[in-house]
Amino acid sequence: MTFVVAVTVKMAKSMQMKSNCILKLALFSCLFFTPSIAQAACTDPPEQGVNWKRCLFDSQDLNGVDLRDSRLRDASFFRATLVESDLSGADAFRAKFVNATMTGVRFESAKLSEADFTKADLSNASFVGSDMRRARLNRANLRGADLSNARLQGADLARADLSGATWTTGDKVCAEGSIGRCN
Repeated sequence: MTFVVAVTVKMAKSMQMKSNCILKLALFSCLFFTPSIAQAACTDPPEQGVNWKRCLFDSQDLNGVDLRDSRLRDASFFRATLVESDLSGADAFRAKFVNATMTGVRFESAKLSEADFTKADLSNASFVGSDMRRARLNRANLRGADLSNARLQGADLARADLSGATWTTGDKVCAEGSIGRCN
């Protein structure tokens, strides 16, 4: 009887060791052989939700593209054209839109803090509900833009043309000749 108990205990331990090995092998396989979630590359086509973080699109023609809810953090669009494009809900923290042509672009509820729009043409653009804290809008054309409920704390509006723009309160339209501030 002692012999049977000893063999049974030995078999149970052996099975437990095999079970542990199988479990470890399964975990290893999951970690190393399962495809990981791929991030979009800078060569991916423009589409809603694309991840173009730190990508360069300088001088690119991106007119009418749908980049809603996209990740554009630290991306560069120097001298790019994004006329009538939709970037609503985009995360464009510290993105560079210097000298970009962006008439009629939609940035509704976008994260644009510290973005650089120096000398950009943003006429008739919509920034409704956007976070534009510390954004650089120096010499930007914001004629007819809608800044309703936009957060502009610390934004640089030096020499920006705000003529006809709807101010952050939503009830005031800036007078013709409003340069650097809404009159």
